[in-house]
Amino acid sequence: MKCHVCGGPLEPTVTHMPFKTDAKRIVILKDLPVLQCASCAEFLIEDAVMAQVDMMLAEADERAELEIMSYAA
Repeated sequence: MKCHVCGGPLEPTVTHMPFKTDAKRIVILKDLPVLQCASCAEFLIEDAVMAQVDMMLAEADERAELEIMSYAA
C-alpha cells in the first residue's frame, strides 16, 4: 500500500494511540496494529482493526476521564 499523503510505502507496526471519545474523555489503546508511512509517519488503521477499536471504545468506562486499554486482536 502507498501513503495517501506522500505516496511513500506503508509498513505494519504497533503503536499506542489516544482516542478522544467526548469533550472530557480520552481512551489510550496500547499495542494497536497500524500501517505507518516510512516517509512522513502518516498512519492508517485497517477496517477490521477499526471495527475492533469501535467495540472497545463503546465498552470503555464512561465515568473515567482517562482509560488505558490493551488492544487484543
